[in-house]
Amino acid sequence: MTQRKHHQSFHHSNRHTQSPIEVNIGDRFPLTIKKLGVEGQGIGYFKHKVCFVPGTIPNDVIVAEVTKVHEKYLEATIHRLKKPSADRVIPKDDYAMEAGGFEFENLAYPAQLRYKRQMVIDSLAKFKPLGYRHYEVRPTIASEYQYEYRNKAQFQIRNQNGKVVAGLYKSGTHEVVDMETCAVQMPGIMKIMRALVDQIEQLNIPLYDETNHSGILKTIVIRESMATHEFQVTFVTNSPKLLKKHQLITFIQSNFPEVVSIMQNINPGDTPLIWGNETLKLAGKDHITESLMGLDFLLSARSFLQLNPYQTETLYEEAAKAMELGPDDTLVDAYAGIGTIGLSLASRVKQVVGMETIPEAVADANQNAQLNDITNARYEVGSAEELLPKWRSEGLHFDALVVDPPRTGLDAKLIEQILEEKPAKFAYVSCNMASLARNLARLVPTYHVDYIQPVDMMPQTPRCEAVVKLSLQN
Repeated sequence: MTQRKHHQSFHHSNRHTQSPIEVNIGDRFPLTIKKLGVEGQGIGYFKHKVCFVPGTIPNDVIVAEVTKVHEKYLEATIHRLKKPSADRVIPKDDYAMEAGGFEFENLAYPAQLRYKRQMVIDSLAKFKPLGYRHYEVRPTIASEYQYEYRNKAQFQIRNQNGKVVAGLYKSGTHEVVDMETCAVQMPGIMKIMRALVDQIEQLNIPLYDETNHSGILKTIVIRESMATHEFQVTFVTNSPKLLKKHQLITFIQSNFPEVVSIMQNINPGDTPLIWGNETLKLAGKDHITESLMGLDFLLSARSFLQLNPYQTETLYEEAAKAMELGPDDTLVDAYAGIGTIGLSLASRVKQVVGMETIPEAVADANQNAQLNDITNARYEVGSAEELLPKWRSEGLHFDALVVDPPRTGLDAKLIEQILEEKPAKFAYVSCNMASLARNLARLVPTYHVDYIQPVDMMPQTPRCEAVVKLSLQN
């Protein structure tokens, strides 16, 4: 198929010809956007061929310009917006349609909530777990705050066209979009970030260069505690050496006393991962403290915590509600991280036993139990297929299970172990509706899906969380 860059009309002299429609890069045509895809891009149909157009929303009428031609679908951009959807709003950030993380800033919030529920339904329809058409998928629980909620920023820092820029990658590229503002981040984070960018430019600190993997500073990570308003700054570097380190620390301590922890993480070479394995303390404490569900949690640089602290308690309460916990229950907290879910629910059960494969996270979880005088919870390093049989041999009876896996979903061996152990009370917290639906296809028919409750943890993005209540089939 040829790909010419001129614009052509799609009138055909012989209306009865059955040959496929030829579409070329640069072609333009009117398009009505029908729905949204899993990455939040608009979807329309041209001559029965699917066409993905980022930055569009359902009921937009546009003139599309083709950017890529694939065998089964097209990619396009908006050449002209002919008639905007009634759900279209003006984004707060100029680069909302360029960088990832803002895909829905042009979509009215009620429509965002409807989309997230529909994403659950569409994923179920794709993977077809038994009886999926009859699952109760509840309306999405809205976030109290739709802006200024993100408690952590991970900005790439680069030298582009002679200027130091910091932000997120432009969609599908490794070009950094320089973010002087960011409407979804907590404001204090952005104030410190922009001051650091200016200081790094003044100090002329060597920045990482992806073309030859040289330079030092790759990423700046800033986290804020909603409870204490403590900040932690982490510099992710290509090498252990961080030039002008002392000037940088002095600048932060002089201008931002609220930054109580300054860390360095070493992540050498070309890798898609933000974090390396080695983390050093440069100044202050090695953690900040956050409060959730009436408990305090120590957060080290690499600790996982939900990005929307205003909505995290809602998510955990939904998990507790799904399990209907009682004072005689033993709760297994799988994929425990630093223990936030299990420790939050420890006062409602007889005991909590948790597992996590990352030793530092397990140390944090046990330390967080001590910090809060929780004596009925313990966390161990290991996988479910190792620890569940071990605990069973020690005489433990599991009444309840909560899982909060990464985007890849449940490990296949954990699913086998769950189907063998058959805990009566089971809550599945998911951040990826596709892996959730795929896992449900394995868990059903041993388990019955009582309901799925979507929870909006990340407004202005297509990301969705959901809590599934599962009960054993009779």
